[in-house]
Amino acid sequence: MGSKKDSKSAMKEVFEYWIWKQPMLLKVFLAVMALVLSFTAMKLILKDNNHFFIASELTHATGIVALIYKLTTKRTCSGLSLKSQELTAMFLAVRVVCSFMLEGDIHTLLDLATFVFTAWLIFMIRSNLKSTYIKDLDNFPLYSMVVPCAILAVLIHPRGSDMYISRLLWAFCVYLEAVSVTPQLRMMQNAKMIEPVTAHYVFALGVARFLSCANWIIQVYETGGTYLFLVGYGYLWFPMAILAEIVQTFILVDFCYYYIKSFMQGQLIIRMPV
Repeated sequence: MGSKKDSKSAMKEVFEYWIWKQPMLLKVFLAVMALVLSFTAMKLILKDNNHFFIASELTHATGIVALIYKLTTKRTCSGLSLKSQELTAMFLAVRVVCSFMLEGDIHTLLDLATFVFTAWLIFMIRSNLKSTYIKDLDNFPLYSMVVPCAILAVLIHPRGSDMYISRLLWAFCVYLEAVSVTPQLRMMQNAKMIEPVTAHYVFALGVARFLSCANWIIQVYETGGTYLFLVGYGYLWFPMAILAEIVQTFILVDFCYYYIKSFMQGQLIIRMPV
């Protein structure tokens, strides 16, 4: 028992008194090195890149289960953004429809399950737990997310000679997914403090985004940057899809930083900076 506590205390000391106090340039370098090592390890462990997407979808579903636990046991949705859940349900619904039309595989089933869970959360927030929903803090306008994503989908989407609507919808859900967590992050910044279950959920989203982004980066590496070179031929979809993955990963980086920092310091409540 003593050795476990000593080990945890030593890790805490390393993170709290060394890493966090280093110059920003060194911290960025350490973060990049950690990402490179993570990508390398995942590539060695997972031979099939498809497993990255499956792991990402399962992680997202795990975060939703954490929210279901909160709503059913604590009977409160305090700190949870209804608008983020509505955006999530929107892009999942579109992706499930497109997936049924284009693929119809395990990703379809995972997305369908996550959509059902998300729809249930929305129903609970709007009905049984409406009195605990803090609407004033959830003030990010949805149209500022949906409209630009729709316009971008019309301008840049996968090429093909058939199923034009499906390709537009697929691009729309990719772009919308990239920004769907923004209302939740805005709400947490407005509240200044984040209770544990909501924090676990958002951190799970960060891990899911990291896994999905890792898949794209590894594919770019394995193809010698072919996806990026397609821009020179006027084909912007693959670079834009990669950019969307990177954007949604970096949107959550700041929160994940404070989540890990609070965890290493033994704090249950995360305090976000203004």
